[in-house]
Amino acid sequence: MQAADQKPETHAWRRGLEPKIGLSGKLLLLTIPLILIAEILIYVPSIANFRLNRLNDRLAAANTAALVLDASPSGMVPDTLARQVLDSIDARAVAIKMGQQRRLLASSNLPTTVDHVVDMRHVTPWGAIIDAFVVMLESGNQTIRVMGPAEGNAQFIEVVIDEAPLRVAMYRFSSNLLLVSLTITSLTTALIYLALHFLFVRPMRRLTANMVNFRRDPESPASIVIPGPRGDEIGLAERELSDMQRDLVSMLHQKSRLAALGLAVSKINHDLRNLLASSQLLSDQLSSVPDPRVQRFAPKLVRSLERAIAFCQSTLSYGRAQEAAPDRRMILIEPVVNEVRETAGLAADGNVTWVTAIERGLTMDADPDQLFRVLLNLVRNAAQALESQPRGDASLQQIRIIGRREGSVTILEVSDTGPGVPQKARDHLFEAFHGSARAGGSGLGLAIAAELVRAHGGEINLVEGTLGATFRISIPDRPVDLHSLRNERARA
Repeated sequence: MQAADQKPETHAWRRGLEPKIGLSGKLLLLTIPLILIAEILIYVPSIANFRLNRLNDRLAAANTAALVLDASPSGMVPDTLARQVLDSIDARAVAIKMGQQRRLLASSNLPTTVDHVVDMRHVTPWGAIIDAFVVMLESGNQTIRVMGPAEGNAQFIEVVIDEAPLRVAMYRFSSNLLLVSLTITSLTTALIYLALHFLFVRPMRRLTANMVNFRRDPESPASIVIPGPRGDEIGLAERELSDMQRDLVSMLHQKSRLAALGLAVSKINHDLRNLLASSQLLSDQLSSVPDPRVQRFAPKLVRSLERAIAFCQSTLSYGRAQEAAPDRRMILIEPVVNEVRETAGLAADGNVTWVTAIERGLTMDADPDQLFRVLLNLVRNAAQALESQPRGDASLQQIRIIGRREGSVTILEVSDTGPGVPQKARDHLFEAFHGSARAGGSGLGLAIAAELVRAHGGEINLVEGTLGATFRISIPDRPVDLHSLRNERARA
């Protein structure tokens, strides 16, 4: 009931974290202000440049008018002609300075005071921007005196104009620029939005939808994303996500299989322990039979039953197949090898030839029970590989065990003359349910052997370039604590 109550809360929590605005909306909200900021940055210098051009046009017209007015006889210009010239250039007065003399060429309704003075010869960009916005924010009809370079021998020319027509022209330019900017902004925003939507948003939506579907059913291979042909980061993300999902699906299948297998093993161990205990009682009674053959095999049977009972008990105690730490001591290799042969059922007159080449008196610093299990798993795998071949000469079907010592390392090699290990099994040789070389095998034998060897600080490897399959076990001796050794000898 508690788990059932928590599940709706989890879904409600996830619904609370769902984005209210998707990537498309966020992209649109981000693109529009960025485009508007860009348009503002374009508009500010544009309006300032428009004002300067307008004033330069007035100066150019004033220069032309000055040539006309200066060409009149005796410098006398009728008032009607002067007003016509001033009206044509939208000015109230035109003056020119030559040397130390300033000459008023024409004037009409000249104001008593001038509100603003603009010297076009000394204009800075920042000052032009400020002056442009000052003109647009003012009201009324102020007057402006504009000074600029003159043609000929004159030092400069100046013209007095009204500010209102300039302000109207600037507002008209701003409205036209606004319409053009809005059109450009709309088109640019649409193109950028569509480009980013198809390049990024749609693939991200696809990946997000796949992740949601995969979370709902992570064990279904149908929910694995199919990567596209893109070669950029999104394509790389799709391929990596696909590989990760495939590995996760395989891992979940393996975990489910292991969980079911663990439950089955626990049930079997529980009943098997009781059966083995009964068999141990019967084997104890067999030890009292005076038959020599019984007396020979009874201790080995008892020992095998004790190993099986201890293993079942450890599995039930820990609830998992975790090996105990090895009880290491110096042991002779040859008795362990002989016991492995008898347990594997390889008789001297069988179809498989048993060959041993172990150095005389070879010892190993190891747990005898765990070493027995390692060799038994390797020998049984070798026997099964030979059984898969057609029956032939026993001399051609061999299992060999070679033992030698190299310094402080003891080396054992278990080999056979079978078909060898296929490449598919070599990729996951010492992994459970992956390293089996025969149909129907689980690969647990090699996985158990590798785990036990690593617990001793050793290595187990498949030797390349040999007939059949050859597994090499290397287990080093434990370092000797000289202080403890001296104390033991002193006590002895």
